[in-house]
Amino acid sequence: MPQPPTSTRPETPSTAAAPWHTRTSQQALDGLQVSAQGLSSQEAADRLKQHGPNRMEVTEGSGLWRRVLAQFNNLLIMVLLAAVVVTALIGHTLDAAVILAVVLLNVFIGVLQEGKAEKALQAIRHLLAPHAMVLRDGRLHEIDAADLVPGDVVQVASGDSLPADLRWMQVNNLRVDESALTGESMPVEKALAPVEPGAALGDRLCMGYAGTLVTQGQARGVVVATAGGTEMGRIGRLLESVEPVVTPLVRNMAQLARWITLAVVAAATALFAFGTLVRGMPAAEMFMTAVGLAVAAIPDGLPAIMSITLAIGVQRMAARHAVIRRLPAVETLGSVTVICSDKTGTLTRNEMTVQQVVLANRVIDIEGAGYAPEGALRSNGHHLQPAELFREAPALLALAEAAALCNDASLHLEGGQWQLVGDPTEGALLTLAMKAGIDPVELARERPRTGAIPFESEHRYMATAHAAAADASAGHNLLLKGAPERVLGMCSRQCRDGGEPVPLDEPYWQRAIDEQARAGRRVLALAQGHIDAVSALDSRSGLDGLTLLGLVAIIDPPRQEAIEAVAQCRAAGIRVKMITGDHGVTASAIATQLGMGNDLRAVTGPEIEAMDDTALQQVVQDTDVFARASPEHKLRLVQALQARGEVVAMTGDGVNDAPALKQADVGVAMGRKGTEAAKQAGAIVLADDNFASIAHAVEEGRTVYDNLRKTVTFLLPINGGESMSLLAAVLLGLAMPIMPVQILWVNMVSSVALAMVLAFEPTEPDVMKRAPRPPGEAMLSAFVIWRIVLVSTLFTLGIFGMFQWSLSTGAPLEEARTMAVNTLVAMEVFYLFSVRYLKAPSFTGAGVQGTPRVLLAMGVVVVLQALFTYAPFMQSWFNTRALHPAEVLLCALVGMGVLVLLELEKWVLRQRKVA
Repeated sequence: MPQPPTSTRPETPSTAAAPWHTRTSQQALDGLQVSAQGLSSQEAADRLKQHGPNRMEVTEGSGLWRRVLAQFNNLLIMVLLAAVVVTALIGHTLDAAVILAVVLLNVFIGVLQEGKAEKALQAIRHLLAPHAMVLRDGRLHEIDAADLVPGDVVQVASGDSLPADLRWMQVNNLRVDESALTGESMPVEKALAPVEPGAALGDRLCMGYAGTLVTQGQARGVVVATAGGTEMGRIGRLLESVEPVVTPLVRNMAQLARWITLAVVAAATALFAFGTLVRGMPAAEMFMTAVGLAVAAIPDGLPAIMSITLAIGVQRMAARHAVIRRLPAVETLGSVTVICSDKTGTLTRNEMTVQQVVLANRVIDIEGAGYAPEGALRSNGHHLQPAELFREAPALLALAEAAALCNDASLHLEGGQWQLVGDPTEGALLTLAMKAGIDPVELARERPRTGAIPFESEHRYMATAHAAAADASAGHNLLLKGAPERVLGMCSRQCRDGGEPVPLDEPYWQRAIDEQARAGRRVLALAQGHIDAVSALDSRSGLDGLTLLGLVAIIDPPRQEAIEAVAQCRAAGIRVKMITGDHGVTASAIATQLGMGNDLRAVTGPEIEAMDDTALQQVVQDTDVFARASPEHKLRLVQALQARGEVVAMTGDGVNDAPALKQADVGVAMGRKGTEAAKQAGAIVLADDNFASIAHAVEEGRTVYDNLRKTVTFLLPINGGESMSLLAAVLLGLAMPIMPVQILWVNMVSSVALAMVLAFEPTEPDVMKRAPRPPGEAMLSAFVIWRIVLVSTLFTLGIFGMFQWSLSTGAPLEEARTMAVNTLVAMEVFYLFSVRYLKAPSFTGAGVQGTPRVLLAMGVVVVLQALFTYAPFMQSWFNTRALHPAEVLLCALVGMGVLVLLELEKWVLRQRKVA
């Protein structure tokens, strides 16, 4: 065939007048200006120059230095750096070194945890097949898939990954697993007929898409799109366009940092102005006092403790099969209000299972899920014994034998897991046979196959022949399975429960088919017959008058643990929504089995497409099941929920889930069966692919937030007490009770050592019985602010009171300041016992005893404070003096008094709540 003129350009996805799935194969060839024999080598080379290689372009991830610099994009860190500069300039090098060490520790923890750069686009690139069988110059060649161009004619067979987007030209029993792209739980049977322009991706049966897998059959197709023009490329661009979401914790901590910074700057400025203008104090002295106030007010250890608390949450979640890729996601899970989940492989097992067998006069329920041959056979509640089926249910035994023999799949046990080789539907039939006590390998040996008709979309059935007896003249037994309406048309009789054939009751079977379809199950019919010679299979003659054995109803069932986890999430006030590419009826049926509600209606992709953003925001609030959803639909649904103020967790395992995973406040990818693209787009990866692990991770996330709030409530009053003491001294014209370097000692040693314990606090009993906290709730709630003000006042009175009392006894200034510092540390220690339970009483057995870590921290602080007070080198550094044991006891009594007062405050609050 002559080649087209070089001046004429073939159509591409961007220039095509009509979508490829709406054209016949010949129209597609004409649009690409190629024959069914493919391109010549020269034209392929020309098109390669025009279109470029069939390879995804990948944006490089952030380098190490960018990730390091990103850690400094934090207002508290910036304030601390400013404090480092100021303290260094005025000669306090020790103070500057300690604050700088805190900053570097925080940066190190953040970089270490977020060390993986974004690899989602790279992962999608690797999904493209490395090689392809292509027709060039009228002959088949194996080439690098990167050299494919639009217009190439590609041949594929079972086991091949599609190298580009194809319009099928020839199909022979072709089935393609598109679950990673569409969420479809079953391999899709492909056809040649064009479809409507608005057909969903999973309904475009005449098309094949890059990165999907051929599970059965052979086909030829013409390449219509390569690289970025493919559906995979489109998802890649969509993923690239999604901006990272700021998590609630980051928003809260940024807000807290702004408040602290404004308060510190305002207070330091006011203090400097008051001291110089009102008190007439020297500007240099007041500047040092203002710096001391800033050092006192800034919770130097808070950024490091926050990172460490999150890192401890990472370790806890790892023990519960949730691997954290981005540190703030630890806490974000604790604040989610909605979990959007993919269906296939997340809420379900992604393993087809026979749930019911419909016989002529009864229905058998099949227990168990997945390919493991574990589960009882029940009839009206009665447990059927596999060894007794030949007496109790001969028809069921005959159907199970047909399911095992008319089958090309195999199951084998590997590493404690049953692994399938072959079609998932046939795997489900093998599992049914094994539950019925049949050994498929042994049965195949006893009744060897003598002929077969492979499944073809044109005929919609598969048939096998088996020798009826040792004497070949006795003919062959015929076993057949396929689409129920096709098989029913080939049957004239049905098998009664006792095994004897009777006339076919077609209305009964049609009602059964409709009932199973409403339940979202896929239905297959199995039949048996007799042929005289295997040659009948070749001509397909004599394949009527068969006896119907029954129907099998197959579905990808929900995980049992997912059912329990959905209930747990709903009890915790978290709504669960299913967003899947699968069919609406199937999605609604699975959602009902998961306990998400009854009579759930699924909103489909075309309906989403027709809605504007405002309408979608209303629908997403009232609907829990979305089906036939494309990657764009999933992304829009997540954005619609976020626009309503929801904190969204999105789970998924396919490439089609990646954009929504990245958009969500926290993306949760499946680790075992998830695609690499999904794992890299998610902030959390579930190592066990178990939706139940999400509920555990939510529990840990709420614990992390509780512990962070306890840490803030612990640290800020200490800084507040120190700051108010300095302010009081200036306002009253008295000496400062604590020097800046002593404040730094308290903030960086005793405060941090004690606050660190709060990061390890165990989960509180009611954590999964609370509703999610409001997304806009600040870290400093009204209660926390009240507690900070109260404790800051108590600390100020304790510090200033003990300082003035010591001076009144004639003690030198250095000893009075040592007394004030030890009083501050004593109040910290006793306050730790109170803050572990923000509202519950601390005077309980567990509260008084503390945890081993609490006692260890107390011991460390006591030893360090003894060194601070009595070691000569510490006295030289911090200008301290030794205290008499009676004075130390007095400091401890003041600390005990703070604890008693706070317990009285808790009691009053509890009584008011009861009243």
